[in-house]
Amino acid sequence: MSVNEVYVFRPFKLIALLCVFLALCLDVVALLSPAWVTAEHFSLSLWESCSRSGARHPNQEPEWSCYSTLTSDWQIATLVLLITGAVVTLVAFMVAFISLCRGTQRRHYRTVAVLLFTAVVLQACALVLYPIKFIDGTTLQTYHEFNWGYGLGWGATIFMLGGGILFCLRTDIYEDAMY
Repeated sequence: MSVNEVYVFRPFKLIALLCVFLALCLDVVALLSPAWVTAEHFSLSLWESCSRSGARHPNQEPEWSCYSTLTSDWQIATLVLLITGAVVTLVAFMVAFISLCRGTQRRHYRTVAVLLFTAVVLQACALVLYPIKFIDGTTLQTYHEFNWGYGLGWGATIFMLGGGILFCLRTDIYEDAMY
């Protein structure tokens, strides 16, 4: 590199890798979250549904009774779609990380982007299916809200989409033309 040459570093792929890592972390936390839907005496996660019964004595705390949600088809489908999306995101992260570390950057970016867009479709299907089937099948007589676990699922999906778009950018065309 001579004195007059200038190298422009565009960290799009590094930012994309960071987006995929954040998406993976958010996805794991969303999958393990105990709060997807909450109400005054009700809590629903991907794994179990809990409801609080009234106390038998005035000095006694009300008891929570929980049961597995893996008996409902739509909840199993939501869980399978989310776990599959997380696994696809993990594979995309590993391929992107290895490509960046080994220097074979351009060769695998399109594959990583396709994997991320596949994970986005899987996650979006699960996150749309969940509230539709919950509202369709629930007869809660009280106010309920979709809580932070559901929001983290959407956050992970948005970061996956951002990482996929950044991996699609072809910065090498502009850099080769400058030199």
